[in-house]
Amino acid sequence: MALLTELQNLDLTGTTEKIIAEYIWIGGSGLDMRSKARTIAKPVTDPKQLPNWNYDGSSTGQARGEDSEVILYPQAIFKDPFRRGNNILVMCDSYTPAGEPIPTNNRHKAAQVFNNPAVIAEGTWFGLEQEYTLLQKDVNWPLGWPLGGYPPPQGPYYCGTGVDKAFGRDIVDAHYKACIYAGINISGINGEVMPGQWEFQIGPSEGIAAADQLWVARYVLERVTEAAGVVLSFHPKPIKGEWNGAGCHTNFSTKPMRDEGGYEVIKKAIEKLGLRHKEHIQAYGEDNEQRLTGRCETADINTFRWGVADRGASIRVGRDTEKEGKGYFEDRRPASNMDPYVVTAMIAETSILWKPT
Repeated sequence: MALLTELQNLDLTGTTEKIIAEYIWIGGSGLDMRSKARTIAKPVTDPKQLPNWNYDGSSTGQARGEDSEVILYPQAIFKDPFRRGNNILVMCDSYTPAGEPIPTNNRHKAAQVFNNPAVIAEGTWFGLEQEYTLLQKDVNWPLGWPLGGYPPPQGPYYCGTGVDKAFGRDIVDAHYKACIYAGINISGINGEVMPGQWEFQIGPSEGIAAADQLWVARYVLERVTEAAGVVLSFHPKPIKGEWNGAGCHTNFSTKPMRDEGGYEVIKKAIEKLGLRHKEHIQAYGEDNEQRLTGRCETADINTFRWGVADRGASIRVGRDTEKEGKGYFEDRRPASNMDPYVVTAMIAETSILWKPT
């Protein structure tokens, strides 16, 4: 085992210019992350310097067996915290051999929104709060919970400390540092309300970069939990009943919202979001109706309302934003398993481009 670890941690930078690039993409379910590695002749600083690469789409639910080739286009690169050195992680999206985006390529659709000159001019910023649950391997029961039983009720676990309140902190800290090493704009972590549940935050990041960074942070977390022998769940309601679900609260602002008088701009954007509530809910993650019940710090899925400092609202505006008359708002509706390409693009499209009839 010592030799194996030694070989895994070999530093190649002194012996060769070659690097390893781990190509990452999203599979057919829309949440499963896939990756494979290839050798690149020398270090790169831009995804455009990397070659496109194919994969078997019939094995990911994205192509037919008789025409299975799907092409990966590199879109964003990050330092690899696992192999280190000059090695990189590469976030990709997927296309047909003819160059058409495949139906599950939500990044391409998001890029069309974020490349719109009207959206670029607005200077969109996102902060993404990714909640997740750590599960014990084989039993799919939250980390720290007694097998077949329940811990004491919620209350002491949110941002808690202690062996009976915080479960999996070693995993969480390993992920935090790995993301910083990778160059991901991770801004913090905390223990969540339900024991065994945690959160990390991405941003503020501009435009499509926020979604790229969240997907790569999810990939890094999958790798860290893999090494720890713990199962990672993004299900929005992993435990039924009076236990908090898991969301991905999405904070949003534009330059006009951040400037003087921005509060009025925020209120107009929230009004537009309310008019398209049903369309947003349909795009905000699977099984979200199990979470958005009007209880456990959520608004009912069929009701749209906003409020200042109200964690039971669909949209929350912070006290500081109200006081200063400018800032941002938080969309609390997205589920933990949402696709950030879909959600960020939809918020930008509704707030900036959509015109109510």
